[in-house]
Amino acid sequence: MRRTSIPALALAFAAGLAVSAALTGGGLPLLAQTHGHGAHGGHAAAPRAASAATEGYRAANARMHRDMDIAFTGDADVDFVKGMIPHHQGAIDMAKVVLAHGKDAQVRKWAEDVIREQEREIGEMRAWLARQGR
Repeated sequence: MRRTSIPALALAFAAGLAVSAALTGGGLPLLAQTHGHGAHGGHAAAPRAASAATEGYRAANARMHRDMDIAFTGDADVDFVKGMIPHHQGAIDMAKVVLAHGKDAQVRKWAEDVIREQEREIGEMRAWLARQGR
């Protein structure tokens, strides 16, 4: 298996953090997101409809977390690989969302890189599992 470069791992990690921040309001506590005004006595402004990109990220995130809920075998290597496959697929799915909706050339390049590398690694991981009889 080819080793992933540190920049590629850092990119994947940063992309995950960026998506997580986008989906959770930038990591701010709910009170901070409401500017300390609470629900205005039950008559808060109606929430905006989520963008297609947000819905895409939410769906990709939910699918990734569902698929990462694996039956653990007790074999650290097998469990790691079985958990990383859906994690990598989640990165691919999120990258496809930004390719469909994003505009920044650098972000699009990162997304393309993520797709290429994560697909390659998923193939390697599946082959490794097959060699292990899993």
